Amino acid sequence: MKSNDYVKYLTQTVVKYIDQPKDERKRHRTQKKDMKEPFLFRWFGMLSYLFYLGMRRKKHK
Repeated sequence: MKSNDYVKYLTQTVVKYIDQPKDERKRHRTQKKDMKEPFLFRWFGMLSYLFYLGMRRKKHK
């Protein structure tokens, strides 16, 4: 990809983002945030997340 093509792509992306209404941008951001996996699972894998859930259940009983 040439630098001119990259600048064109960035410009199109920014203009597309700016043309969206503010509430649509906010809705898209919240949807993206909701789809994100929990921090422990994302950084340390499934075992640490299961350990955390087990400890949380133990506290509530």
